[in-house]
Amino acid sequence: MRILSFMLLILVMCSAMSAHGQVLRRPLAAPYMGLGAYSVNHTDVFSFTSNQASLAQLKNAVAGVYGERRFMLAELSHYTAVIGLPTRSGNFGLRTGYSGFSEYNETQLGLAYAMKLGSKADIGVQFNYNAIRIPAYGNISAISFEAGAIFHITDKLHTGFHINNPVGGKFGKDQQEKLPSVYTAGFGYDASEKFFFSAEVIKEEDQPVNVNAGVQYIFIPQLRARAGMSSATSSAWLGLGLSLKSFRIDVASTYHPQLGITPGLLLLFNFGKSESGEK
Repeated sequence: MRILSFMLLILVMCSAMSAHGQVLRRPLAAPYMGLGAYSVNHTDVFSFTSNQASLAQLKNAVAGVYGERRFMLAELSHYTAVIGLPTRSGNFGLRTGYSGFSEYNETQLGLAYAMKLGSKADIGVQFNYNAIRIPAYGNISAISFEAGAIFHITDKLHTGFHINNPVGGKFGKDQQEKLPSVYTAGFGYDASEKFFFSAEVIKEEDQPVNVNAGVQYIFIPQLRARAGMSSATSSAWLGLGLSLKSFRIDVASTYHPQLGITPGLLLLFNFGKSESGEK
């Protein structure tokens, strides 16, 4: 069993280094975390990890952290922490991420800003510092940016786009290792304050088109469920969230048909009103 785990670890690391070096940084449950981006009733602070423009909908300060153990391997663990802060001149967000283990790890630090353009459009941008550390070979880093826009077609229908690293994002002195460019178009439908549906079409550089689709249903203000699927890997994800006053905890899981289960845990704290009332 240990031999199989080690072989899987080497395979994923090699894939990360060959496919623009950044496979590990994006958590498998990224569609779960960012599900509420194209919404008004179902957005939360993690939504800006999918599209920074959704940060404009934040009403009060919120902090959250998410962790997952990819395919049950400690060496492939991923952690993301976010903070959202509304101000009179727009809303700010801070995102940090860590993937890997002591012998190979990737980190990211991002600063985001979003604002409303009237009642029908939101825009956002984020600047990132990305680093890869391999003790035997040293550290390399790169600067990148991402931006997005969301349009509120009606009170229930929302659509938008997101671009990640359209230019630059190259590592090292020779700059031969590059972050991939990623382009996303998405939409969401707020069927009610309890039910929401969203889908994204994602085109990553040198990769086939991927479609993420998911739903959220709020049974009662304290209990919600999310479920969805990613077409590129035929992987499904599912999670339950429990809200208690200003605190929320989600237990999530992603399933890959060949590589197995990836469990995840999300914690969120709302510094204003109760989390179930957050828009």
